[in-house]
Amino acid sequence: MSKPSQPYVVDLQFRGHVEGLTYFDEESKPLCRYFGGVPYALPPLGPFRFQKPRSLPTCYRYGTRVNPARFTGSCGLCPQPAPRGTNGENDSEWDEDCLQSNVWVPVGEPPIGGWPVLFWIHGGFLQFGSPNGLDFRAFLSSSPCKCIVVAPAYRLSLFGFLGSATLASLPDFDTNLGFWDQRMALQWTHENISYFGGNASNITLAGYSAGSHSVFHQLAYDLGMQGKKAIVKRAMMLSNGPGVQPKTLDEAQDQYTSLLTALNIPLSLPPRDQLSLLRSTPAKTLIRASNTLKLHQFRAVTDASFVQPNLLASLSNGSFASRMESRNMHLLLGECSDEHFVYGTWHPPSPGYDAMQNRLAADYPMSVCRVLMQHYFPSGSLPPKYTSWQQAFGHVYADVQIHHLLRGMVKELVHSGAGELVHRYRIEWRAGCVDQMLPREWGVTHTSDMPIWFWGNGARLTGAEEEVIKTAFQEPLRKFLEGGEMGWGARGMEVRTLKNDGRVVVEDDEARIKEGLELWEKVKNVGKMGAARESKL
Repeated sequence: MSKPSQPYVVDLQFRGHVEGLTYFDEESKPLCRYFGGVPYALPPLGPFRFQKPRSLPTCYRYGTRVNPARFTGSCGLCPQPAPRGTNGENDSEWDEDCLQSNVWVPVGEPPIGGWPVLFWIHGGFLQFGSPNGLDFRAFLSSSPCKCIVVAPAYRLSLFGFLGSATLASLPDFDTNLGFWDQRMALQWTHENISYFGGNASNITLAGYSAGSHSVFHQLAYDLGMQGKKAIVKRAMMLSNGPGVQPKTLDEAQDQYTSLLTALNIPLSLPPRDQLSLLRSTPAKTLIRASNTLKLHQFRAVTDASFVQPNLLASLSNGSFASRMESRNMHLLLGECSDEHFVYGTWHPPSPGYDAMQNRLAADYPMSVCRVLMQHYFPSGSLPPKYTSWQQAFGHVYADVQIHHLLRGMVKELVHSGAGELVHRYRIEWRAGCVDQMLPREWGVTHTSDMPIWFWGNGARLTGAEEEVIKTAFQEPLRKFLEGGEMGWGARGMEVRTLKNDGRVVVEDDEARIKEGLELWEKVKNVGKMGAARESKL
């Protein structure tokens, strides 16, 4: 699909002038505006590696009327391990100066108050990915939805989620940086989106996969904000859930120690010297060392700063639901029917019980891993329903990341009185264009629904497919983004399902709920600690 375009300049008032693009179709009809790689924070380079993002100073200007800043490309690509199935590192595109957003804007006059805003967090297991592969041209020109989309890049893998008890006492080392980056981008959106024609009071927080998991953490943080510091109006969690209570800094220490060993950094050095060496080590060396680790997944840690010790407990004790109710925070969330096929390809374990437990330990606290192993492999061997340990891993991983714990979260919200705010979905249908990206035998697997949410996401839909998508999701999504009543049909534990023949039905989902809650009850209190506190910037 060609992308004809022309320059388009916008006056951002005190931030100066920026040049983006207007995209056109083959008949020269304007489709949307695009601004690629707009900085939302100062570059996290040199001594600012492993520190919280720094906001743009008040005097920061993108460009002038005579010489506008050109944002016609894309966001910088945070150094990251290569996705499985690709040909190694793509380090020629790496850039630690990646704290930027791609901004997509509809053509035409915005409605009174401004366009609704969709703040979109990309996925990639928190290890890889970027917002640069998204294509919203058809979504903003042909679908029922008309909104501004802000899609930020953020720090990933060890650059975004390195945790260490050793370094925790240092004033210039911070944890959960990927989440802090996302929050900074959200803050930038709230402060600047009106200059693009957006409504800063109508921001929907949304994400897919690890982006959806990020939405849960961002929502928890925003619900802890008071008054004008709160930004989020509503949220969407697509194909991921709350997960488990993240590792403590002490639990993350084994990974940190292994990283230093792989880098030949002496463990005997003072913490300040260790951090200095980590900051001076080339990004490629860091990534290659991380790829050799047994604990190769860099994920969130419970730091009592961004991630509170009682995060999962807040779902069970009703405080999360209470905060949602006080803000009238509607939440759209759900799954694809065959998520496990893609999940089974992400660092699958070698055959065997111990290898499976070690693989899970790369993501979860060992206390959680023991619960998972006892739940799925009580005899210590591979159950007959699985043909291989890799297949079993795909199911376990998808259950924990999506299916089971998402149902546990919904159950807690419903039982705590927030059922009217919860809107569940399930997708059992896929568009024909997905065959170009994923094996047909994988069915409705992870990411196969991206053409549903974003009107092809750059691929072509048939007329019949457009009608299915419009009825099932796009018309309700338009109303959701605008703040209206969706007519969703499903409430609470009920689920709105797009069946494989294109029908939309509302189901009770009873059998899958029972299975999910069995695991949820086992893991929800593992690692439970502390008490809630107000979020602080």
